[in-house]
Amino acid sequence: MTSTKPRKQPTAISRMKQDYMRLKRDPLPYITAEPLPNNILEWHYVVKGPANTPYYGGYYHGTLLFPREFPFKPPSIYMLTPNGRFKTNTRLCLSISDFHPDTWNPTWCVGTILTGLLSFMLESTPTLGSIETTIYEKQRYARKSLEYNLKDPIFCELFPEVCEEIKKLLEDEKQKLAMLKGKSHAASLDDKTKNFKTNCANEANEALQGNSDDSKKRKPKINWPGIYSNLVIGISFSIFALVVNYVIKNLNQE
Repeated sequence: MTSTKPRKQPTAISRMKQDYMRLKRDPLPYITAEPLPNNILEWHYVVKGPANTPYYGGYYHGTLLFPREFPFKPPSIYMLTPNGRFKTNTRLCLSISDFHPDTWNPTWCVGTILTGLLSFMLESTPTLGSIETTIYEKQRYARKSLEYNLKDPIFCELFPEVCEEIKKLLEDEKQKLAMLKGKSHAASLDDKTKNFKTNCANEANEALQGNSDDSKKRKPKINWPGIYSNLVIGISFSIFALVVNYVIKNLNQE
């Protein structure tokens, strides 16, 4: 007689399904994860940069590749988005990865692995697969991560809600830049208008000053005291001449 008992699923697949349901029921802060529809052993994750860190505003996409022996063996961990902390497309040497099977704990789940990855990402401890960059470089990677992830078809397929969130952020940023450019252009026009008015006023003042100077040249100031003095002297000479002429006539008559 043929047995009708359902075929038992491999331990890894059964555990993956449990982890998936757990993540959907209790989402992790800053972390989203989805397995490939056709391969539950390959998970993709998105880590959102926490506030007050150089990664703030960034979205970091990576993969977890689980062995069929999971949870008794750890996964390989990769980061795909340039981030300034880890090399991309490179196996990361972490205590929760397949580089250290001796430190692996079978009770750890997908959430535990990704939480540990984020914690290590926020540190500066060097390891195989890590890189050293400045805070400015990490911030620059964070800004560039938005458009970078949207170019990845797998990212867009597995994380449509995250994609919409990123698109909204990019649109808001675009509008802010447009407003800043508009304000800058308006301020520039205002400055040009002020300069134009100032130049016109200066030119008008210079024209008035020039007209005033020309007027002064055409109408010199009259020296009334000099004219009065010359008039008195002329009258005095005239009277003196008349007196002298009168005396001479009287002398001739005598």
